[in-house]
Amino acid sequence: MAKRATSGDTKRLTDVELELMTILWRLGEGSVNDVIAGLPRERELAYTSVSTIMRILETKGVLEARKEGRGHVYVPLLGKADYEARAVRDVVERVFQGVPVALVRQLLDSGKMTATDLREVRKLLGRAKGRK
Repeated sequence: MAKRATSGDTKRLTDVELELMTILWRLGEGSVNDVIAGLPRERELAYTSVSTIMRILETKGVLEARKEGRGHVYVPLLGKADYEARAVRDVVERVFQGVPVALVRQLLDSGKMTATDLREVRKLLGRAKGRK
């Protein structure tokens, strides 16, 4: 049985690992065939490739596998929200020298936030201000 992943004991996921984990987070659990079925049509990954990546994720402690019939069913041990939080902390540390406001400034300056996004950010800031 794989150990449960915690915020400090797993490395960043590769692009393909994250792609497969996103499918599993959506499904809750699944076999290699379930994950392949969740890939976009134009994304062609061989069964053996997906199986290998899932075993790597199990070794990393991100997934747990249980035997079911002739195959395995994989269950995420690392939650999506936990991974998102860890990834953001990592970006703040590595790219923005540990200054979260620099990340927020970049997001605001990017020009990609809609009026709806900005309203949501204001709500979140209001809630955060109330917690302090």
